[in-house]
Amino acid sequence: MSQTDVNVRPLAPQDEDSWRALWAAYLDFYESSVTEEVYAATFARLTDPEVSDMAGFIAEVGGTPVGIVNYLFHDHCWRLEKVCYLQDLYAAPEARGTGVGRALIEAVYAAADARGTPAVYWTTQHFNDTARKLYDRIGVLTPFIKYQRP
Repeated sequence: MSQTDVNVRPLAPQDEDSWRALWAAYLDFYESSVTEEVYAATFARLTDPEVSDMAGFIAEVGGTPVGIVNYLFHDHCWRLEKVCYLQDLYAAPEARGTGVGRALIEAVYAAADARGTPAVYWTTQHFNDTARKLYDRIGVLTPFIKYQRP
């Protein structure tokens, strides 16, 4: 499997089952879960541009879904234009190291550029060494540490 074999396209309503399976695997990786209501609402938001500033892409190799990315645009206090938060990125284990993750991130970069929103950011766990090898090549590590309400 090489990067030239990867087809990345916007999520469509007919992708729901494939997206759910990949997003469930992503949530499992982070030892997390969501309710059925969240699955349904999230997919609806990702596939209906009239509903929200959320969207997603699916990556396929030979017609088989092997990765997803979910992203959203939001206002920012330090910029006039919106910024893009790449919230969820997942490549199936068999597709890792083949360019799927890079292709998905580059699709988000292109979507952000098309909207005049060149600032794209994401977070990951500090010990996610496999993903960070890619992120170090395609992004810039910032010194910020994330906190959240308990």
